[in-house]
Amino acid sequence: MKDDICEEKLQNEEIVNTMKKENLSEETVIELSKIFKALGDPTRLKIIYSLSKRELCVCDIALLLEMNQSAISHQLRVLRNLRLVKYRKEGKSAVYSLDDDHVLGLFSQGLEHINHE
Repeated sequence: MKDDICEEKLQNEEIVNTMKKENLSEETVIELSKIFKALGDPTRLKIIYSLSKRELCVCDIALLLEMNQSAISHQLRVLRNLRLVKYRKEGKSAVYSLDDDHVLGLFSQGLEHINHE
């Protein structure tokens, strides 16, 4: 099947050279890749979805997702290290929320994309 390849060897060197100058840095690509990798985990997506509805403490997330707290804490640590979620101490509890509206935007756009007919 050759429908998906160029059959002619025409190249637009000017466009390619312009685009090379506009390419993302390798560091940026790696950091972005880490975010998408983190969002590629079903448990983390469930956590993001839950936190998109309201702030929750670790024990509530564990109950909601029917997982133990240490497993949830591990997933939250990954999300926190990528600045996708944040927490604040409330007494002896750690209450989590989405870090900012960008996280909700990423999630919402992905959800909208798969629900689009």
